[in-house]
Amino acid sequence: MLAAETLGFLGAATRVLDCTLGGGGHSRALLEAGVQMVVGVDRDPDALAASTEHLEPFAGAGRFSAIQSNYADIVNEQALSGMTFDGVLLDLGISSHQVDAEPRGFTFRPGAPLDMRMGPDADRSAADLLNDESETSLAAMFRDYGDEPRAARLAREIVKRRATQAFVTSDDLVKAIRAVLGPKSGAPDFARLFQAVRIAVNDELPGLARALPALRDRLEPGGTMVVIAYHSGEDRIVKNAFREWSAACICPPKQPVCTCRGRPLGTTLTRRAITASEEETNSNPRARSARLRAWRSAK
Repeated sequence: MLAAETLGFLGAATRVLDCTLGGGGHSRALLEAGVQMVVGVDRDPDALAASTEHLEPFAGAGRFSAIQSNYADIVNEQALSGMTFDGVLLDLGISSHQVDAEPRGFTFRPGAPLDMRMGPDADRSAADLLNDESETSLAAMFRDYGDEPRAARLAREIVKRRATQAFVTSDDLVKAIRAVLGPKSGAPDFARLFQAVRIAVNDELPGLARALPALRDRLEPGGTMVVIAYHSGEDRIVKNAFREWSAACICPPKQPVCTCRGRPLGTTLTRRAITASEEETNSNPRARSARLRAWRSAK
């Protein structure tokens, strides 16, 4: 996703940390562009195995290595102890491989299990969450992660239904959504609300907020961070972080004397988020929601 734009920011780097390795597409493009070394990170063992096989020629040449880990916990990753990079990449969201693997439960296709865990570090499945969370928590999830105006009604419907039959497959959640949104609700509604559940299962937004400063601290002076987001909440977290890091002063507006760092940590390189071209969205509809932002650390 947004491969050419990503290369524009990171193609001249020497060492890149690809925090969301997935199928290895971005890592391969960076290595082919001349990046000397890429370290890939992914919490999904299936994705890690596939991408490692895909990139084996680069690994054999000592230019690629992979680590199974959650980028949100990168600060504690011993395999990266003491390592710094002049490029960091985060391509957030879910991979096509995960969506297509029906047993993983990321799809709302009929009969798919309600799982949605991106890796073994996720404590609960989607079914666990829907069957165990309080009505208040479910409402907050659909409201905050799914932008659903009828979030409270949907949460109430789920609690009512699970009292007689546990949520097990995609059909159970689809039926609850249709009961609240009406029979005309369709794929866009299911995609949005299933995404909200997936974000909650995998702790995606809190994990991103936790990871960004830790990844910033892995950058060498003049290094660049690129983040591709697919959800408004993700993009907001990235935008606000880059804005704060680029400000000389982050003290409260009415504070008479500056007591913060007093200097910017770097520069935001994207005045507005970069979106996919019409050509890319035509060939890959998922690219429509992609938003790329880039930031460079001070030298």
